[in-house]
Amino acid sequence: MDISSNNAGELNSVCADVVGEHDLLIVGPGVLGRIVAEKWQQEYPNSQIYGQTMTTNHHDELIKIGIKPFLRDTKFSHKFPYVIFCAPPFPTTDYPNDLRSAGLNWSGKGSFLFTSSTAVYDCNNNGLCDEDFPLVPIGRSSRTDVLLKAEIAALEAGGCVLRLVGLYNLDKGPHLYWLEKGTVETRPDHILNLIHYEDAASLSIAILKKNLRNRVFVGCDNHPLSRQEIMDAVSQSGKFDKNFNGFTGTDDPLGKKIYNTKTRAELGWEPKYQSFRQFLGLTD
Repeated sequence: MDISSNNAGELNSVCADVVGEHDLLIVGPGVLGRIVAEKWQQEYPNSQIYGQTMTTNHHDELIKIGIKPFLRDTKFSHKFPYVIFCAPPFPTTDYPNDLRSAGLNWSGKGSFLFTSSTAVYDCNNNGLCDEDFPLVPIGRSSRTDVLLKAEIAALEAGGCVLRLVGLYNLDKGPHLYWLEKGTVETRPDHILNLIHYEDAASLSIAILKKNLRNRVFVGCDNHPLSRQEIMDAVSQSGKFDKNFNGFTGTDDPLGKKIYNTKTRAELGWEPKYQSFRQFLGLTD
């Protein structure tokens, strides 16, 4: 591999003599991206995994876990057969264009996947929602606008979209945020949907391996819980030292109950952690 650098010593071009048939580019190798990398290495031990980042802050960490890190403006001499985009829509100023740029680094073989959010579904009454539920119209919300436009960019490139619900593990997730706050000024009966980081990664890989085009999937554990039910489980589990005081809101929006039956049937995928309660060692 030949690497060129600019005057500041930052990597700005990469010339890979050989691109393997299972080489993977991860745009935004954060918590989810790193788990994807680990599982991909297990599936394809001879593959090369590249991570595209906004800064060099975590490059040493990435190198230690087998990811070759490069800055966002890096120019690649070859395209990659597999690309997954799991960077958040901030701090970038043009998220849809970031998706288009990622698509330009895809060879058109293998698969290109964008991990989006189920926030794009137009439901806020704790109602049922699946893969085919109507979307929030563009123009109503800047938050969903940027996601929907990014999805369009990914699909126009021939990629697939995975709309994920709330991600969690023992150290990250809404339950940790609420524990830190102690008292939260939102309503307790708002329904949330969760998926463990490991399961989001295994679902992402299941999609990548299918070499599909222009498809939309949903990632969730099919066990929606209210905010109160989540924190009740946290308390019952005995795994956390802090105590949660409660939710005090009464009139903020409700959520949605999301199910991904079609996604599971098509991909033959099931989560390792069937529910948040099961993850905590509780019965449903």
